[in-house]
This record gives sequence, C-alpha cells and structure tokens, in this order.
Amino acid sequence: MATEKMFTVAGTATNPDGTTKARFANDLVSRIKILNKAGCSNINLVELPRAMTKLEALQYLQEQGVTGDAGYAVANKLADKTKAAKRAEVKVSVKPSKVVKATAKAEAEGAAA
Repeated sequence: MATEKMFTVAGTATNPDGTTKARFANDLVSRIKILNKAGCSNINLVELPRAMTKLEALQYLQEQGVTGDAGYAVANKLADKTKAAKRAEVKVSVKPSKVVKATAKAEAEGAAA
C-alpha cells in the first residue's frame, strides 16, 4: 500500500503568468526562496499545526478562511483531491450466507481433525 507524503507547510503563491496555485513543503524558508527565485508573488505559506497530507492541509487552509484568488485555488485543489480520494476507496461487499457456510464447514473440519 502506498503511503501519502506528509507536509508541514502549505499555502498559495501566484505564478509570474498570474495563476494562483496551492503549494506544499516541509521547509518554509527554502520554499519561499524557491518561489521568489521563480518570480512568484503573493506568497502566503503557513506552518501547519502537525504534518498533514495534501488533502488535510487544504482542508486546514480552507478552515482558516483563505479568500480571493488564493481561496479559489485552495477550493479547486481541494475538490480535485477529494475526487481522487473517493476514486481510491475500495468497496468490499460480502454475502453473509456464503461466509456463514464457509465458517460452518471450516469449524466442522476443525472438529473432525
């Protein structure tokens, strides 16, 4: 089973072309330096209260009341991550009658041995 990467920093930044995107990192200072070097503006990154997945971090940012273009970017990314998480869920259905019969048969064989 694949593990999801955890992050301690999350927020938004506006690319030089004007698009605002959600950003994730584990080191606040180095991420800000990288974004500045890339020409990003409106950099708004926060330390998360604990290590979180992208989905959890986006939910946290939304709870903090991010507004404007940043709020829109967070909401869109959150919707994408929520859809992806639902697709990854595995639904298992078991027919009770077959399980009971298999269990009864296994118990009978165990008692005979």
